[in-house]
Amino acid sequence: MKRKREKIHKLTFREQIRTAPKLFTIYVLLRFSVVLVMIAQIFNRDWQNVALCVFSLFLFTIPSFIERNWHIDIPDTLEVIILVFIYAAEILGEIRAFYVKVPGWDTALHTITGFLSAAVGFSLVDIINRNENTKLHLSPLYVAIGAFCFSMTIGVIWEFFEFSADQLFGLDMQKDTIVHELHTVLLDGSMTNKVVSITGITETSVNGMALGVGGYIDIGLIDTMKDLFVNLIGATVFSVIGFFYIKGRGKGKFARRFMPTLKSRSVDKDDVR
Repeated sequence: MKRKREKIHKLTFREQIRTAPKLFTIYVLLRFSVVLVMIAQIFNRDWQNVALCVFSLFLFTIPSFIERNWHIDIPDTLEVIILVFIYAAEILGEIRAFYVKVPGWDTALHTITGFLSAAVGFSLVDIINRNENTKLHLSPLYVAIGAFCFSMTIGVIWEFFEFSADQLFGLDMQKDTIVHELHTVLLDGSMTNKVVSITGITETSVNGMALGVGGYIDIGLIDTMKDLFVNLIGATVFSVIGFFYIKGRGKGKFARRFMPTLKSRSVDKDDVR
């Protein structure tokens, strides 16, 4: 009687350096930068930012952990984008306040999230679709739709997280927007569900105190919807790219830079009584 024993080669840390020196260099530079920022925050006694730095260092280890333990090969391009994304979101966005100082910073990150989430969703469905042990034989269009829905679900769950954090801990993850008009039925004194429009708003007052913001404060709704719209754009772009990639069965080189794959397995045969 014969039994197949499957072995998956796990790259050691030194082997990873030799196979991807550019990725390793970026990884070291980003970690070094985060450590410097963390030291500065320790001197400033800003323990919340110190915790963000520690959390960022932890997030940096996730791609390599997944590769070593889940037998998934993450393309170097995707891994670099993930590392830079973490740095841009946590260190630049939160600690250096790029979300406030740089117009469109949050929008750009949400667009990238939609794109990358669609790539991951594409990989998950495609891996199952190509697995000989499963009975799925999904068309490229169905895989594309599945990847798109996966990306949008990730975006919605993140907005749920932001809303929950704001409500439970008094944060402002769903950034406010200054608007100069509003349309509401709450101000309809006749209670007939008529929309009352107020335009040309130049100031907001709370308890008789002017806030000096130059308009009406929208508490997060516009930011949330904008994030979901740009997530949709990113998801749509990669879903179209992935559709043609699968339809041509891997001929394109661009899509594969963003799609994780299962590592190849080497099979040894042992004779067992």
